[in-house]
Amino acid sequence: MLEKTRLVLVDDHAIVREGYRRLLESRADLAIVGEAANAREALEQFKALLPDVLVLDLGLPDMGGVELIRRLLQRDADARILVFTMHREPLFATQALRAGALGYVTKSSPPDVLVAAVYQVAARRQVISPDIAPELALALIERPREPLAELAPREFEILRLLLDGCSAEDIGARLSISAKTVQNSHYQIKSKLGVRSDIELTRLALRLGLI
Repeated sequence: MLEKTRLVLVDDHAIVREGYRRLLESRADLAIVGEAANAREALEQFKALLPDVLVLDLGLPDMGGVELIRRLLQRDADARILVFTMHREPLFATQALRAGALGYVTKSSPPDVLVAAVYQVAARRQVISPDIAPELALALIERPREPLAELAPREFEILRLLLDGCSAEDIGARLSISAKTVQNSHYQIKSKLGVRSDIELTRLALRLGLI
C-alpha cells in the first residue's frame, strides 16, 4: 500500500484552498487530511492530526503566519512548515525562515514549484521558490544594512499588526500576551529601528514595502 504524505492546508480563502487541494491531491502519494481558515483552527488541526507538512499562508485574520509558525514549533520542534504566500518581499521570507519554516513559496510560482516544495519540506529540506531566491540571497548578504532584520519574529508580528491599525489590547488578545507587553515591544521596535515616533515608523515601513 502506498504511504502518503499527510498535509494540512491553512489559508483564509476557501477558493484558494480548493485550488491547491486539487493540485496536491492529483499526486497519488499526497493526501490532504485537514484544512484551516485561521490560526486557531490551524493549531487545533495540527494537534489533532499531526500532519507531515503544514502548508501555511502568512495572511491570516486572527494571527500572523510568523507568530503561528513560532507557536507550532513550540508545540512540536519537528513540525515541517511550508509557507505559501502572496508576499514576495525578502523580508517576509527571512522572518518566516527565522521563525522556523522549512520552505517559502510564493503564490505567483508555477504549480510544479509548490508540489516540489511539499516533497522537499516533507524530507526536512529547506526550499525557496526560484522567483525570490536571488532577492533573498541578496537581502541576507546585506542584512547588516537592513534595519528590520534586527527584529525578532514576534516583534515583526507586532509591528505588522501595529501598521494594520490594531490597538495594543487587540494585538495582545491575538498573540495571548498583555497589552503592557505589546506597548513595551512597541517601544523596543522603535528603538531597534532607530525611529522616534509612530510617524517615522510608518515612513520607514512604507520605504521598506511593509505597507
